[in-house]
Amino acid sequence: MKIKEIIQVLEAYAPLPYQESYDNAGLIFGDPSWEVTNALLTLDATEAVIDEAIARGCNLVVAHHPIVFGGLKKINGRSYVERVAIKAIKHDVAVYAAHTNLDNVRNGVCAQMADRLGLERCRVLQPKTGLLKKLYTYVPVADAEKVRAALFAAGAGNIGNYSECSFNMEGQGTFNGGAGTNPYVGTPGERHFEKEIKLEVIFPVYLESGILKALFTSHPYEEVAYEVVALDNTYQDVGSGLVGELPEAMEEQAFLAWVKQQFQTGCVRYTPLRGRPVKKVALCGGAGSFLLKRAIAAGADVYISADFKYHEFFDADNQIVIADVGHFESEQFTVELFYHILTEKFRNFAPLKSTIKTNPVNYL
Repeated sequence: MKIKEIIQVLEAYAPLPYQESYDNAGLIFGDPSWEVTNALLTLDATEAVIDEAIARGCNLVVAHHPIVFGGLKKINGRSYVERVAIKAIKHDVAVYAAHTNLDNVRNGVCAQMADRLGLERCRVLQPKTGLLKKLYTYVPVADAEKVRAALFAAGAGNIGNYSECSFNMEGQGTFNGGAGTNPYVGTPGERHFEKEIKLEVIFPVYLESGILKALFTSHPYEEVAYEVVALDNTYQDVGSGLVGELPEAMEEQAFLAWVKQQFQTGCVRYTPLRGRPVKKVALCGGAGSFLLKRAIAAGADVYISADFKYHEFFDADNQIVIADVGHFESEQFTVELFYHILTEKFRNFAPLKSTIKTNPVNYL
């Protein structure tokens, strides 16, 4: 199996276009055409993790955090990033990162957190916009199902938990084939009237080339009439954070103690308690202070995330309880997610989970 096959699976689950503009997800080092000896799964691609990959016979490291964020003007080993780059390249170890694209999918990093707490009826806290388009096309009635099925197979027509969604309206189209044409119906040089279906489907922007290929391949006409329109709709399955509900309400102090246990953290930093039961919980893996207002607007009793600064805790303003569990702790279950994605697709492939604890923060 080649590295590119693993990348295809990871990016089908968490497409690269879903990453934030500042991010650097994707293949950081290595050649996608390399044969995979094995893959090592980790949160951070540190120098110790590269050493572990070499020792355990892995030529691919799949990490959550990209080891390279900004440009490297020199690679001479003076920083830990440069040392990782030198060692990985020297030993032909490829490094791939699925970061904010994995954060932003509905069943991504935040879902791993929610699962640990048993949250139900979860939804994306801050859905993204600008990720959807709509295709309009016109098909002879007899061929509409063939085209429709091809578009569905290419990934069009998914809305939330519903698939094969389309709108179909029957009407009459006209055309007149010019010199050298070979129309599917009608005679060149004569105006032809044809009963057609106006077919509409919605799709994610990153699938556009595949959607159009499916349209052109399945459509019977020599010249295919179609329109692609960008939508401002929010994409409910893609975005930052999640909010859901506990099966049963819990007392605040007991809930925080349970959170500490579930996330295996040495410390939970939290704002003053409000003396109210905890039922609705919002959360975000990693640095999530930017979603605090969203969590409050969603009516969450507690917001679980990481990397809150001192003054940001004041922003809770007795409207919510902030529970900062630590950056590593909030995202540590990503390794399990990587493992699930790859073993679900490749039943005869057994990636390895790193034994290196990469958390740079310690607690007394």
